[in-house]
Amino acid sequence: MPDRRSPIQDFLEFLHAKYAEFREGEVATYIPELAATNPECFGICVATADGFVYEVGDSRQRFTIQSISKPFVYGLALDERGPEHMLTKVGVEPSGDAFNAISLHKTSGCPLNPMINAGAIATTGQIGASQPEPCFKRILEMFSRYTGHAMHVDEAVYESESLTGHRNRAIGHLLRNFDVLEGDPTAAVDTYFRQCAISVNCVDLALMGATLANQGVNPLTGTRAIKDTHVRSVLSVMASCGMYDFSGSWIYNVGMPAKSGVAGGVVAVLTGQLGIGVYSPRLDAQGNSARAIQVCRELSQAWQLHQFNPPFCAHTSRRMRCTGAERHSSRVRHPMERACLGEHGGQIHLVEIQGNLAFATAEPIIRDVVGCTGRRRGVILDFHHVTGINHVAAQLFAELADTLSHQGTAVFFTSTQQLPLLRQEVASHLADASAVEGLFRFRSTDAALEWCEDDLLRELMPTGPLKVDDLRVFEIAAGLADEELGVFSGLIVRRSYGPGDYVIRRGDEATSLFLVTMGVVGVWLGDHENGNRVASFSVGTMVGEMAFLDGARRSANVVAEGAVECALFELQDFNRLLETHPQLHTKILRNIGVSLATKLRKVNEDMRILIAERE
Repeated sequence: MPDRRSPIQDFLEFLHAKYAEFREGEVATYIPELAATNPECFGICVATADGFVYEVGDSRQRFTIQSISKPFVYGLALDERGPEHMLTKVGVEPSGDAFNAISLHKTSGCPLNPMINAGAIATTGQIGASQPEPCFKRILEMFSRYTGHAMHVDEAVYESESLTGHRNRAIGHLLRNFDVLEGDPTAAVDTYFRQCAISVNCVDLALMGATLANQGVNPLTGTRAIKDTHVRSVLSVMASCGMYDFSGSWIYNVGMPAKSGVAGGVVAVLTGQLGIGVYSPRLDAQGNSARAIQVCRELSQAWQLHQFNPPFCAHTSRRMRCTGAERHSSRVRHPMERACLGEHGGQIHLVEIQGNLAFATAEPIIRDVVGCTGRRRGVILDFHHVTGINHVAAQLFAELADTLSHQGTAVFFTSTQQLPLLRQEVASHLADASAVEGLFRFRSTDAALEWCEDDLLRELMPTGPLKVDDLRVFEIAAGLADEELGVFSGLIVRRSYGPGDYVIRRGDEATSLFLVTMGVVGVWLGDHENGNRVASFSVGTMVGEMAFLDGARRSANVVAEGAVECALFELQDFNRLLETHPQLHTKILRNIGVSLATKLRKVNEDMRILIAERE
């Protein structure tokens, strides 16, 4: 039971108390077994699309599902026979008639919709073989997938319905006359009686609704109960026909697809959000639970559940947009490379996306990317803050990537681990498997941005920034006179590293400053195989200066990414310069400080871009 202090639980308690004295309507009597129902029973349950259950009152009291079974069996028929076949047997038009009306099309003889008895019998007749037991077994197993547990028939109610169900038998024979049912209609009618007598409670109904809200997947068990492509069809007939001749008023006032049953149950669904189950046996003139209608109307108004309320979307699906001239990867580069990226990095475009992506939220992102001016050398779409995506949005992004790739633009989708549908849609759209792998090549945006930078620099600076054996390449040597540079060079020690070698280990004492003269080193928090790579340093940069200055132990691991050569400047030599060459010591200290300030300034600039985009 959820915490009573929850405002959601408190509101359900309030509604239950408010309508406990509401006694309009009468218990159904045309089925003798239902006439014995306690009219005071009253339960409410709400189940969210992620499977959390709120309940109050007689939410565990069992009753028979009756006509609430109709949309779910219709969904099973859609799964087994397909929509095209079902439309030749049962229509989808509201009848405006009572649930037991004989509403058949004037020429075809097909029932007008699957929510009236004629349509439900026709639907049941399409399930499996003509014998009732195999057919009903499939129906019972289907309901178990929705509720997450084994389902059973209330035999007493079944016998009562069977003994008094002459009108339904007549409907069955009429359907056989028009060839809507094939073979003896008695089997289909008997199966229909059985499905109506399945025992449920409010929690079952709410979870069944939540399964439809969750695109056909039971949110507690993860089991698929109905194909996702048929959920929309089931909800459509529930919305237009589920409350019989009260359906127009219901959708106008409550605004959720729903279905009622003469035992007193009502199930309602709000796609993507929740399912509602209410039980109260007193029925109004249309055969719907009088209490349930009041409860659902008030829930809809209080929580704004009407399906035609304006959908909530983030103010914008674009969290941040920038170019490679404004935002650089975590690789620390030589000033000449940074200057090149500052001048030409506008060819790299990065967009961070957020929220739930459908057509309306994906379209502005695509418009942004398509409208980028100048040459598009690389486009990175970061999906880290995306909470969900539907087929339409996924297909649009797949088509965008395909179009840009054919224009010679490198495209990368990053941080997509939580969006398997995006990869599936891309794989179905792009025939070339290597193109799909290339699109999802990088898990992180930083890695993709670093690749785009390297690609740009290879074209614009093909010979590298400067010769790596010249210490003037390094910021630490900025402003040194020739004599001072000679002294500094005499203190340098050269060292080589193989791929995967540790240049610096976390926790070590800081005795050296490292100048990268060949290759790239990566900075890792944790083990370099299982940790997080937070930065990298290329030729012409230095690493390890922070602990070199403050004397603290190393705070991260630095690992060679391929063959690496470094020039080491020892701390003891640096300290000795304070006595032998104090001016040189001061210049080196200042240059190290400038290097640290440059790195901090980059972090500040990244934050500025992010804050500016959010504003």
